[in-house]
Amino acid sequence: MHKGTRFIAALVACAAIICLTGARSATARIKLVTLPVRERVEIQLDNANATLVEEERIVTLLEGTNKIDFSWSNTAIDKGTIRFRVVDMPLRKGTNKDHTSLLRPDGQVEMIRVINVAYPPGENALLWEVFAEKPFAARVRISYLISNLTRSFNYRAVAEHDESTLTLREYVRLGNFSGEEFGDSGIWAGFGEYFHREIGMNEAKELLIWKFLNVPIEKTYTFDWWTGQHVPEQREQRYVEMRYVLHNDEEHQMGEFPLQFGKVRIFQKDGRGGEAFIGEDWGRFTPIDDEMKLYLGLARDVVVKRKVTQNRRRKVHGNLYHQEITLKYTIENFKSDPVTLDINEDMNRLRDSFCEHKDRTAQWEIVPKGTSIGKKQIERKDARTAIFHVPLEAAPEGEAEVEPVEVTVHMFLRNEW
Repeated sequence: MHKGTRFIAALVACAAIICLTGARSATARIKLVTLPVRERVEIQLDNANATLVEEERIVTLLEGTNKIDFSWSNTAIDKGTIRFRVVDMPLRKGTNKDHTSLLRPDGQVEMIRVINVAYPPGENALLWEVFAEKPFAARVRISYLISNLTRSFNYRAVAEHDESTLTLREYVRLGNFSGEEFGDSGIWAGFGEYFHREIGMNEAKELLIWKFLNVPIEKTYTFDWWTGQHVPEQREQRYVEMRYVLHNDEEHQMGEFPLQFGKVRIFQKDGRGGEAFIGEDWGRFTPIDDEMKLYLGLARDVVVKRKVTQNRRRKVHGNLYHQEITLKYTIENFKSDPVTLDINEDMNRLRDSFCEHKDRTAQWEIVPKGTSIGKKQIERKDARTAIFHVPLEAAPEGEAEVEPVEVTVHMFLRNEW
């Protein structure tokens, strides 16, 4: 008998008195001498805070009232969640002698019924009283929530040498520190493939849930003055950050289910049959039709400098004014391929740097006069963020110098005081 959960049935008719020769008579809970083994175990991992376990056993029930004792030790079972059900419940047609509470909507009566549940004081146990109209070898299902049976997710992304597509593998890591050994179990993470694995005590297993093939990659280059990493001794410069963007939808060979939060290890094929590790990032929870952005590192071959070329205050009335600002970005692309640079500008932080800190969202407007990019290249991401999409040509071949691209943005921060 396993030291974790034990499932013992006591067969008595309503009440039992055990008479021992030469000893006093006493009443007690009576247990079966045999332990019904698990016929089937299912473990469901879709909830991060509670793991659902369902186990099936075949229990021999005698006619009348049977007592079934379920007890456990050193196992993190939530006793308030334990449920008892009969699989393939035997039914009979109801009669006039049956109480109305026994009749189902279809006029039938269940021949096995739980009539009482008791929790013995001071024990990790509960006692079901189950009434059977005649003897049965019943298949019963017991379900409960258990702690310390944990799961986490991680990914392995392998990009092609030209970074056009990648293969994404999602894994679940199952750690069993619940104090129970489940043996061969069916495992489901709430999505993806269904597995059968041996689940031993105090062990961890990693299982491949799904593999996405030929996933199109969108590689982005982003410059953010406010959050980007400083370039040493260059006050007007920040590093450009690179990311892979994966779209979780059918059009991009994904969209089977939401992607769970987890660490993503990123590799790139080297064109000679090998793979090179290029970085890792934490992938956020990504619903269907949303996107996951994976940080790759800093781009040393795309250089951006930012400078404020105009900053003046235009009085409106009283102490109300508009702040007029012009920003100039000087960009150099040393890559052999053309890229699109995304410039993020946080208007709240820009306003706070010139108009003192405010506890409200800035009112901003980009005006065409003095702005060198068109409306299609300007994206209003949200109330405080503007993104400027700047296409850059590839660096010239040979020893020719890279021609800098200058982008100016003229704007007003309105109604400040």
